[in-house]
Amino acid sequence: MSASDHRAAAVEQALRRRRAAGGKSLAPFVTAGITANWTDYVRACADNGADAIEIGLPFSDPMLDGPVIQAASKQALDRGVRTTDLLGEVAALGCPTPLIVMTYSNIVGRHGNEAFCRKLSDAGISGLIVPDTPVDEVEPLLSAAQASGIELILLVAPSTRAHRVSRIAELSRGFVYAVSNMGVTGVRDSVSDTVQRTVDAIRGHTSLPVLVGFGISSPAQAVEVSHRADGVVVASTLMRDVLAGASALDLAATVASFRSALDEVSWPPLAQALPGSGQ
Repeated sequence: MSASDHRAAAVEQALRRRRAAGGKSLAPFVTAGITANWTDYVRACADNGADAIEIGLPFSDPMLDGPVIQAASKQALDRGVRTTDLLGEVAALGCPTPLIVMTYSNIVGRHGNEAFCRKLSDAGISGLIVPDTPVDEVEPLLSAAQASGIELILLVAPSTRAHRVSRIAELSRGFVYAVSNMGVTGVRDSVSDTVQRTVDAIRGHTSLPVLVGFGISSPAQAVEVSHRADGVVVASTLMRDVLAGASALDLAATVASFRSALDEVSWPPLAQALPGSGQ
């Protein structure tokens, strides 16, 4: 296996390690550039139990994001941040936890697939999520990502048809992202009852870890969905706190509370029971 292949497996390996030990994965989200010291929030996540960390590149029209992430993006853009500069800050951070960039196809297109993925790799990024690139059109980006050792993570929504779930599970790298509901991202009072069906549909096609995101707003909700899934992505509730003035220490405490709750979920290792587990 080449160095690029090893690099590309960083997210998947981290999540598989957690699962093999009987644990649940935690992937917090930080909007890049939301504050001048935004990388302190990334460090807080890394130091308090994150298995991987999503970094959202601010975009003026984040179609799948709700009001909190939109406000976080706007705050970053109002500061005059630029993608290249933000990636430079990530590179300087030297974070040991696998980092995943979440962005939109417009930003990728400005740079071109190959150039953008090379920039991610140069910054020490391991994964990429581009939610507005449909699976039918994803292969050029997937090829560029693989060439740069980047895991391209694909999403499955509750409405995704069975044949597309199969294709997404086949092409996704790192993990499969299960969208918890049909709306945009955001803080919610409860977890949709579609989560179990979505996770089970994905598991029928892959041994990759399955993480649930969009609306995981409390440690209790994280525990609830992790009885079926391999872990959670937590975004809006964290960025809401940052927008309200939470410090890196405050965010560290919140991330630690999610980590502690997930560590209480009892789940035997699944590796031998899942499709394709010998891979």
